[in-house]
Amino acid sequence: MDLITIARQLGHAIQEEKAYKDLQEAKTQADNDKELQDMIGEFNLKRMAINNEACKEDRDEEKLKALNTEMRELYTQIMSNKYMAAYNESKTALDTVMQRVMAIITQSAEGEDPDTTDYSPSCTHDCSTCGGCH
Repeated sequence: MDLITIARQLGHAIQEEKAYKDLQEAKTQADNDKELQDMIGEFNLKRMAINNEACKEDRDEEKLKALNTEMRELYTQIMSNKYMAAYNESKTALDTVMQRVMAIITQSAEGEDPDTTDYSPSCTHDCSTCGGCH
């Protein structure tokens, strides 16, 4: 078996995974939401303004404080947007699938049985800290 071919097959399988498709749909919806994109743009401008002000030798601490407050408010608005919330939820779901896939691959490369090894959110991969999971 050619591992690279199998990896490419795995890549195709990942793109057929529901969590992947859900993430792509959520990304498209977020990208197409003009209000959300405007807020993200404004957020990035605030972040640049904060960075510019912070780098000045004679920076205005009150201005920095106000910019930080404005940026935090924008962040809250962005994160409460229904499309951003859906994106984050979908991203978390795909990340969980990918953590499981990577754990199986990694543990298999370390000699574990590929048919029984699996992802454990509490696994540190340092067996000296483990009470046993296999």
